[in-house]
Amino acid sequence: MAKYKHYDYKQMVMLPISLEDQLSPGTLEFAIHTLVETRMDLSLFDDKYKNDETGRLAYDPKILLKIVLFAYSRGLTGSRKIEQACRENVVFMALSCGEKPDHSTIAAFVSSMKDQVIPLFRDVLLVCEEEGLLSGTFFALDGLKLSSNASMQWSGTHSTLLKKKERLEAKVKQLLEEHEREDKGDDDPPGPGSFRGSGSRERQIERLQKHAERIDKWLSENDKKIGTNGKEITSNITDNDSAKMITSHGYIQGYNSQALIDDKHQVVVQAEAFGTVSDHDHVAPLMDGAKENMQAIGRDEDYFRGATFVADTNYHSKSNIKKCEEMELDAYIPDRYYRRRDPRYETQKRYWPKRKRFHLEDFHYDEAGDEYVCPNGKRLKRKVREFYRDGLVYSIYTAEEKDCRGCTLKLKCLTARSGKRKYLWVPIAVQLSNLSRRMAGKVDTEKGRKIYPQRIAIAEPVFANIRTHKRLDRFTLRGKIKVNIQWLLYCMVHNIGKIATYGFT
Repeated sequence: MAKYKHYDYKQMVMLPISLEDQLSPGTLEFAIHTLVETRMDLSLFDDKYKNDETGRLAYDPKILLKIVLFAYSRGLTGSRKIEQACRENVVFMALSCGEKPDHSTIAAFVSSMKDQVIPLFRDVLLVCEEEGLLSGTFFALDGLKLSSNASMQWSGTHSTLLKKKERLEAKVKQLLEEHEREDKGDDDPPGPGSFRGSGSRERQIERLQKHAERIDKWLSENDKKIGTNGKEITSNITDNDSAKMITSHGYIQGYNSQALIDDKHQVVVQAEAFGTVSDHDHVAPLMDGAKENMQAIGRDEDYFRGATFVADTNYHSKSNIKKCEEMELDAYIPDRYYRRRDPRYETQKRYWPKRKRFHLEDFHYDEAGDEYVCPNGKRLKRKVREFYRDGLVYSIYTAEEKDCRGCTLKLKCLTARSGKRKYLWVPIAVQLSNLSRRMAGKVDTEKGRKIYPQRIAIAEPVFANIRTHKRLDRFTLRGKIKVNIQWLLYCMVHNIGKIATYGFT
């Protein structure tokens, strides 16, 4: 019969551990430890503490910064999880030197770094510059939309939120009336385990009242949010700095996290989180911030002059292109129609997904009468010769209301159920401003078609590293200031990883 060594999980083991030996050269934790101890100025935190004569001793900011940066590299964003790691994980124990800060200390430290996070980011950027990780000649700008610590359930315009409050109050009134009728004995007594007999109604009434009061208080204390077009946009009661935005995964309530990246080793030279969906005004703040960062680490104010700059079509706007010209950047920002003009795509077969509704190609053009014939044989006549929208010039053709009213194909043709007739928009030309036209022509050149595709190889690996490897899939803090702190810390960890791989370690 086989014999095996006995084991017992209840036994106690004393393990002699050298904390310093856990921080092996070449690892990310060693890079974090070395940079925080020797290259980052954490005296910035001294003014926040008033315990030089009386009061309890505080945790050293170096210890707190080390464990937060390493936690973010492991995908731990919650302060309670970081606290647990400091008690259970040997590497966290080594970085914290055996200290065990609680979650409230960790959360308060991160949330209060408004004035310290940018200088610390620049300290890491200085090391990247000294280690030769920056080229200074080619930069890419891109963004990553991430969910915030807020729910879309609490989003809407002021009128929408007011209607929601009224619906909640009406529901409360209905539940109270039902409760009153039961007390009077007007209704049959509830059966065993029923909703009305379990006290759930009282809890529901209390919850709905709190929701209604919360909306009412918020509406009385906050003004409407106005977009760049001068119209009201949706607000959010939980985090009003965030915005409702569309992503490849659907709609989210979140932030648009931007990063300006150097091409040599994908080092982030500037980062900022915005509560706006559009990228039409993001070049100026990112480039101004990057310029300040490079001057802070000793480079001159003309550091970016002549550098190549690439960004995707979302950044093609008058203000962004104008900023690039002011900074004398060799910029390549294509408009949304640049692929249509690219001769390389003329003969390429394209995949067209299954359509649920009719599109322009389903309508036959009758050149003699300047009319379009719909799939049901009805004719659409031109109503507008030239209509300008989103950089394109359209001719608009309309059908007769009587032709669409009883059409059997109406559901496949009209986008709105209440639509009375078909409006067919036919693009006939591209209309761009002078700045946009010059930029479009620049991207369409042979040189532009070679430079612009390099954006993917520069920017996408950074966001893949942060979102997938470091598992930042949502922000855990609320408000632009705190979210921006968290985003900068993640970009800082990314840069430290580059130093660990290519730098002094």
